[in-house]
Amino acid sequence: MTAVVFDIGNVLVEWDPYRAWEDKLPDRDAIAAFMARVDFPALNLRGDRGESFAALAAEVADPEDGALLAAYLDGYHRTIAAKIEGSWGLLNRLRASGVATHAITNWSQETWPIGLSVHPELAEVFGVTIVSGREKLLKPDPAIFRALLDRTGLAAGDCLFVDDSPRNVDGARAVGMDAVHFTSPQALENALTERGLL
Repeated sequence: MTAVVFDIGNVLVEWDPYRAWEDKLPDRDAIAAFMARVDFPALNLRGDRGESFAALAAEVADPEDGALLAAYLDGYHRTIAAKIEGSWGLLNRLRASGVATHAITNWSQETWPIGLSVHPELAEVFGVTIVSGREKLLKPDPAIFRALLDRTGLAAGDCLFVDDSPRNVDGARAVGMDAVHFTSPQALENALTERGLL
């Protein structure tokens, strides 16, 4: 095994979508109610697949809710403000020891540039980064994992994939990668050590 492939959201960077609307709605309960009304998880997944938030907002029946969804981009920088420092420490140790590091992320093509502006090192620490919104593919579709293998020249067996979603971990395993469900930096460190990567 010669490469570690990272998910980014909730592995390296915390993602709290509630924070996008903390300047527009009075509290988390109000934000939760809005997100439930518009089925934000489903719409966000469509954004991660490449659709624009303006187009998604236009589908929302209630004009006020539609305007709130369109405002997601304005508040997006707050949703990803915090790093998961322990994971970054492991990433840096892997790179220092010569292990190749890459990324596959379910991330909107519209919000990815905002992510890079908040965390510019994301543009520097990976050999290849596969962004779902640019590819019009979502994890756990096998095609998104194969896209990474094609661009890196790696075989699936060369890679350990790390993701906070069990479904995505299963998707990586289905294409032949070893994979770890991320729960904490300490657990990830143990998994990397067990495999001789640290």
